[in-house]
Amino acid sequence: MTLPPQLKRIHRRLLQHHLPLLVISFAAVAALYAPRPYSDVLSRASFATAYPALVLLAGTLLVGPWNLIRNQRNPVSSDLRRDLGIWAGILGLVHAAVGQFVHLRGRPWLYYIYDRRDHQPFPIRHDLFGMANYTGALAVSVLIALLATSNDLSLRALGTPRWKQLQRWNYAAFALTAIHSFGYQGIETQKAPWVVTVILCVTLTLVLQMIGFFRRRAQLATR
Repeated sequence: MTLPPQLKRIHRRLLQHHLPLLVISFAAVAALYAPRPYSDVLSRASFATAYPALVLLAGTLLVGPWNLIRNQRNPVSSDLRRDLGIWAGILGLVHAAVGQFVHLRGRPWLYYIYDRRDHQPFPIRHDLFGMANYTGALAVSVLIALLATSNDLSLRALGTPRWKQLQRWNYAAFALTAIHSFGYQGIETQKAPWVVTVILCVTLTLVLQMIGFFRRRAQLATR
């Protein structure tokens, strides 16, 4: 029995993208979860989902430049980029949900406002902890919008220009996530390997984006 083209595409994405990403994500989270010296599940889960989510989010911004570097066509909607984004969004949402209960058990609002006992004249948190939490919350808000529209139905409903404009908010999500990640490296005084991981993700993404930008300009200039 021959499958319709749309079902063939879904089947291919499931086998070539989602199944490997599921296995890789599970393996990465398990590998980070098991050896952590934390005594509780929430702290371990928050840590174990943070770095895979960052890596996958960086991956969504590497697909386009990598295609340009290899002189390959860069479609409006790439299945690989979309599926990487879906798994980045899933892990990012899990990390955000769990993370609300790690540092201030039972009082998640104190991630964003000061306790009255702090006697702050301006109640909105404006320290490193607050900055890291606000950028993380904004990043998750963008990821939710991107995750909800990462499908063909949204592409058809919005039209290509509007859909592409919405998906470009992925750059903002990555920038906010980078600030959030660097903030928590300082808050939790993470060890060097994890700091280096964040630096490498951000640096590699910025470098390839710049290369892709200039490669794209050069291609347009020659047309």
